[in-house]
Amino acid sequence: MQSQATSRILMIRPVRFGFNEQTADSNAFQDSKLAAQTKDVAQEDARREFDEMTYQLQAMGVDVMIYDDTIDPETPDSIFPNNWISFHASGTVVLYPMQAENRRLERRQDIIDDLSQRFHVARIIDLTHFEQEGKFLEGTGSLVLDRMNRVAFASLSPRTHPDVLAEFGRQTGYRTISFSSADANGQAIYHTNVMMCIADTFAIVCLAAISDPDERLMVRQELEGLNKRIIDVSLEQMANFAGNMLMILTKKGQKLLVMSTRAYNSLTPKQIDLLDDYTTLLHFDLSTIEGNGGGSARCMIAEVHLPRK
Repeated sequence: MQSQATSRILMIRPVRFGFNEQTADSNAFQDSKLAAQTKDVAQEDARREFDEMTYQLQAMGVDVMIYDDTIDPETPDSIFPNNWISFHASGTVVLYPMQAENRRLERRQDIIDDLSQRFHVARIIDLTHFEQEGKFLEGTGSLVLDRMNRVAFASLSPRTHPDVLAEFGRQTGYRTISFSSADANGQAIYHTNVMMCIADTFAIVCLAAISDPDERLMVRQELEGLNKRIIDVSLEQMANFAGNMLMILTKKGQKLLVMSTRAYNSLTPKQIDLLDDYTTLLHFDLSTIEGNGGGSARCMIAEVHLPRK
């Protein structure tokens, strides 16, 4: 059985980070008040948050492969690489169609070429042609994967189209489970990974975001059928990125649950105690990245499950 988590992760150090107007309409987690913040200030603060996070991860024994973003073209959201690429234990690399035109510029062949020097790449599944049809599936933002059981959960939204989801399942062999979810204001959740996190033995999910009772029950039963202990977070906690977490490993196999300080502070003492039974909680101040980018700790990490050469 494939491992759910890995100690090898890819992260992109920002060069021109800032509020992305092209993504704001569908991402309620972006703080529009920050749109007026100068790019220089946003970039400086985001770079500091990024460097502190990667320093702590490396100090804990995680293999963090850091690539600097490029000055040109301008890609304000490049800090979130998990939306354009995913890496799988079979040696498969998947490239995804993204809604915002300036986010499509984040895709970099040089990164794939560099990783292929260290890891075995057996095939590349390129789904980006769906962009021509206005259909999108933004990587492990749109998909929350149970890698152990080859199941993909997806909350449908303007960035997560059922046709692309079906094609992902057909080409990878993943069983796909789709549903709809919305925030407290009724706006569709833009990415599944802000309302759900699946680890090896537990799952964090905002069931209240799934308004249809049949779909809510279905998601609960699917997770329980996968032997996941469900840790249910509220809509308010989700709005503070409590669903946007990721379990990774250290090189020695220690389990870490990575999240932002904002997400950690939203958890109840009971939830923290419960999670502590499963993993070590690790959190970072990502205020600038969360406010401008509308994404948090999980969005910043692309797990590299490729086999080593």
